[in-house]
Amino acid sequence: MKGLLRQAEWRVIDQSSAGRQFLALESFGYDDTLCASVGAGKAPATARTWVHHDTIVLGIQDTKLPYLQEGIQFLNEQGYQVIVRNSGGLAVVLDQGVLNISLIFPESDKGIDINRGYDTMWALIQRMFADFPETIEAREITGSYCPGSYDLSIHGKKFAGISQRRLRRGVAVQIYLCVNGSGSQRAEIVREFYSRAKRNDETKFVYPMIVPEVMASLSELYGCDFSIGNVMQRLLNQLKQHSGLLYAGPLNEYELELLPGYVERIVDRNVAFL
Repeated sequence: MKGLLRQAEWRVIDQSSAGRQFLALESFGYDDTLCASVGAGKAPATARTWVHHDTIVLGIQDTKLPYLQEGIQFLNEQGYQVIVRNSGGLAVVLDQGVLNISLIFPESDKGIDINRGYDTMWALIQRMFADFPETIEAREITGSYCPGSYDLSIHGKKFAGISQRRLRRGVAVQIYLCVNGSGSQRAEIVREFYSRAKRNDETKFVYPMIVPEVMASLSELYGCDFSIGNVMQRLLNQLKQHSGLLYAGPLNEYELELLPGYVERIVDRNVAFL
């Protein structure tokens, strides 16, 4: 992990308290912008943290559900906005108790193996919570939403999922951490979405059969009342240990020029799918 996480500089862009005015569509445009900038050598390795209120983020495969609009209508009725992201995976829940972390690295001449990216994020989370005795495992949790081989879990209950986005020699390793609130209640929302959007139809793609009980938040698993701020501090402590220079910095001029175009791309994608 030290080889990839160790950087001469870590820039931190903290958008975890931006509030309701910060839309998830913009957020995915930010990560693409940072991939392009870091990959081009226009910015150092960057850690971006972000929180979005009451948003369901769908994957591309979700847009192929036979009764998608009925599922979306249900989510809207529950107070969720719905978007389609530009990276892999399936539906996930974002709300005030979910912290998202994106680590954006420059890809070297030899490249960054995809598993190395996943392993780096897994190891980072393990170190962030090393003061607790529970083992954080990385394996697929059957019955969870957006299942994958790098689901992070404790005692078989998933609290996080990792994805990657690669663009223009930049690599964004992204994780959502269910910090507080009820993991099973979030899973129940996604379970009902699939129930309405798929019904009992057979589909080429196998959608998850969600079992809400296999999901939990860090607060539930550790028996602690974690806040987003608590977890942010743990993240910053780790980045500081793996950097010659850790600092908070806004987008630079190069990135500010790129951002509108990348946001427009994901907006157009959502218009096409939704």
